[in-house]
Amino acid sequence: MLKISTCLWFENQAEEAAEFYVSVFGDSRILDVSRFGEGGPGQAGQVITVEFEIEGRKFMALNGGAPATFTEAVSFVVDCTDQEEVDRYWSALTDGGAESMCGWLKDRYGVSWQIVPSVLGSLIGGPDPEGSQRAMQAMLGMQKLDIAALQTAYDG
Repeated sequence: MLKISTCLWFENQAEEAAEFYVSVFGDSRILDVSRFGEGGPGQAGQVITVEFEIEGRKFMALNGGAPATFTEAVSFVVDCTDQEEVDRYWSALTDGGAESMCGWLKDRYGVSWQIVPSVLGSLIGGPDPEGSQRAMQAMLGMQKLDIAALQTAYDG
């Protein structure tokens, strides 16, 4: 069992959100759904929490009532091995959400994600300072990150 996991507060979409995230990422599953019983503070049968796992990381989605707002102050970084993976996650997570800059997006629930190719660090922090600066400038002009364009910028 992990010592620390992540809890996401939703007004009333916890189950829907958990099912969405599990559908987007491989090696993911719903672990448990807790519902109010008779005499609980909520309507009997209504979801309180959903425990789920994405790629070995545990999450809890909580129906906390009153609208909670997610901000970019907390985001989930998805390390992508290639452009196909960048494209797949970008497409799935922006469906009903919003694109932002430099590989950032908000999904349909307002949760922030960074869809980042594994090679990014070696391009914007590579041994060629001028190449790194060109790659950084290229990245700053992108929404979804384009590995080939970043590499071309680095190479000059």
